[in-house]
Amino acid sequence: MSDHSASPAAPASPATPDELELVDAWWRAANYLTVGQIYLRENALLTRPIARDDIKPRLLGHWGTSPALSLVYAHLNRVIRRDDRDLLYVCGPGHGGPAMVANTWLEGTYSELFPDVSLDATGMERLFRQFSSPGGIPSHAAPETPGSINEGGELGYSLSHAYGAVLDDPDLVAVCVIGDGEAETGPLATSWHANKLLDAVHDGAVLPILNLNGYKIANPTILARIPEGELLELFRGYGYQPIVVSGGFDGEDPMVVHRQMAAALDESFRRIDEIQREARSGDGVERPRWPMIVLRSPKGWTGPREVDGKKVEGTWRAHQVPLSGVRENDEHREQLDAWMRSYGAEGLFDESGAPAAFLDALRPRGEKRMSAIPVSNGGLVRRDLSLTDHRAHAVETSDDRRTTAEATRVLGRWLADVVRDNPETFRLFGPDETVSNRLDPVFDVTDRVWAADIEPDDEHVARSGRVMEVLSEHLLHGLMEGYLLTGRHGLLNTYEAFVHIVDSMFNQHAKWLESAAEIEWRAPISGFTYLLSSHVWRQDHNGFSHQDPGFLDVVVNKQAHLVRIYLAPDANTLLAVADHALRTTDVVNVIVAGKQEAPAWLSLEEAEAHVAAGAGIWEWAGTEGTPVEGVDPDVVLACAGDVPTLETVAAADILAQRLPQLVTRVVNVVDLMRLQDAREHSHGLTSDDFDALFTTSAPVVFDFHGYPSLVHQLTYRRTNHDSMHVRGFQEKGTTTTPFDMAMLNDIDRFRLVLDVLHRVPGLADEHPELVAEFEAKREEARAYAYEHGEDLPEVVEWEFGR
Repeated sequence: MSDHSASPAAPASPATPDELELVDAWWRAANYLTVGQIYLRENALLTRPIARDDIKPRLLGHWGTSPALSLVYAHLNRVIRRDDRDLLYVCGPGHGGPAMVANTWLEGTYSELFPDVSLDATGMERLFRQFSSPGGIPSHAAPETPGSINEGGELGYSLSHAYGAVLDDPDLVAVCVIGDGEAETGPLATSWHANKLLDAVHDGAVLPILNLNGYKIANPTILARIPEGELLELFRGYGYQPIVVSGGFDGEDPMVVHRQMAAALDESFRRIDEIQREARSGDGVERPRWPMIVLRSPKGWTGPREVDGKKVEGTWRAHQVPLSGVRENDEHREQLDAWMRSYGAEGLFDESGAPAAFLDALRPRGEKRMSAIPVSNGGLVRRDLSLTDHRAHAVETSDDRRTTAEATRVLGRWLADVVRDNPETFRLFGPDETVSNRLDPVFDVTDRVWAADIEPDDEHVARSGRVMEVLSEHLLHGLMEGYLLTGRHGLLNTYEAFVHIVDSMFNQHAKWLESAAEIEWRAPISGFTYLLSSHVWRQDHNGFSHQDPGFLDVVVNKQAHLVRIYLAPDANTLLAVADHALRTTDVVNVIVAGKQEAPAWLSLEEAEAHVAAGAGIWEWAGTEGTPVEGVDPDVVLACAGDVPTLETVAAADILAQRLPQLVTRVVNVVDLMRLQDAREHSHGLTSDDFDALFTTSAPVVFDFHGYPSLVHQLTYRRTNHDSMHVRGFQEKGTTTTPFDMAMLNDIDRFRLVLDVLHRVPGLADEHPELVAEFEAKREEARAYAYEHGEDLPEVVEWEFGR
């Protein structure tokens, strides 16, 4: 990789003085609208001095980051108008929501999507009143903000979203503004490395703009307080060529910064074009050093310099509301009036309140507007996946239920078809676990994309590929979010325990989906599908740190219409679940499946019917036969998850042999949300349907993949809930054998047999010898594992019906 020194912005800009005057006018108009949103509810055009009642009773919003966001926006419009480029603006400082809204209103998009917020004085007043007000809009770059794919309330994800957005879109440039506060977060720090996963031939480009305004809420920021040489070396080390823009301090003429910014953008886009031209012509051999801009500007630029004798502009005091007492304090109110009038609004808006006609020369047309670019509303450009028939990869099962298969390897063969048939719209994301999770059949048709050095011994690593692997769940999650939000499809596979790393990212994406669902013009995007493998029950070799099924509990707490959880009991069921999940929109799908050789209980036809039902009676596994209405079994053995299913079927098999007179029913749940009431979740069972499976009075022994409390949470309203006894993960783990791991948490077949003996009235008293026998069996199994380092042969070699 060639090593270029940092390039300061050229002192002379190719932009003409007239162009820069136009950019400055747009910037001042956006700043005026931003301040108005924070403070005003009336008198939007300042036709009279600001009065107390013109001001909102609650002042909310963030001024500090907004001027820099609008500066970048105005300059990017100049680039779009000149070059006819497709630019996506990713706003990292989500607190800058009023700036983003201001620019979308100036572009006209906001009024097109929200006609009541018209391009006139009435609309401007509504724009102001609604901001951060009850019944209005949020203070961040939320889904309500046209052009946004990054809400930014929780910091750290903007750059990964930007990189995800440009994948497979070679003409798109995502310009990502990153605040220096956000730059201190772990996810953002890792995201700088996404340039090593970018294919300059087939992907677009990302132009990061790091805005160093020096402060967070009340503290300085690290990157703004280190020597500039150290800062630039940092970004050279990340593989970027930094360009510095600095100014606006101590009353410096903004035109100085405009000239620098125009030059910096011109150089950045020249370099992007050069990199892509070389790569796409076959001349680009070395990994390119992509441009980035470091923008140093005062926090709260153009706002009040001092308030009550204390410096505000350029300090942390400008972060939120620089003048907080304007309703009660006449002096502060006069400062606000002077501040807003300093932008010269009378020359920026006409008598009707619409943006002045001359601003139209900077306004891009139609879908070239950053607030209207279709990829920012990804559902508009989304195309359904071309999905080959998963039945071609089904496991051929036998009537004796003794066939085995590796579920995720079977899935991997089908995913190879998905990758092959959707070469520009589907990607597989995972933290170095594609092979470990046995999805490696995909490497028959693709590679891992990799822009860094490639060594001769590397396997399936290439400059172009559909698999994205990096050991950061944060980066992968953000890349996939950006990919989905701009209209494509993907699947994220990871170890179950470590998906907790992105709990908060899941939360934020779910909140985005929930809000977007209420916005008429937001089109549905592809569902976010997690495949969690190497799960809690088969991490016996890695130990306690790798054993945690709690992500399910996190997911269930979101709005019911957003979440789906599938616990696939075998390979064919996993195929049917995955085929369904990759067709969904505006939901989060969590699929949990094992990778080890395990029973393939169901034929494909049975599996598809089972997935469609979500839960059902496995007549072949129990002794009840075909259920008869009004006649309940003696006990219901329920299960959810592949290992709990194995243990439950084995327990039912033992009971059938040892207590043939006992009538048992086996119920398997593949769609966990079926347990919830139909009034609370669209997948939930009605009370009658639930009772038909679990009865209204028979004891239920439920062996569950996750924490037992989750089943109780979902079923607490059910008729037979008091008779439901749930086994699951008890937060007991270590490095041990698979069956000993099950016994540690009481989900093993022998414990389930004991539960039946104790919970079917009178059964333990009638058969004390069986209670003693199976308690001894558990002791024997543990002793054998500790002595031999493997599980009892009768456990390992067990097959149904023998």
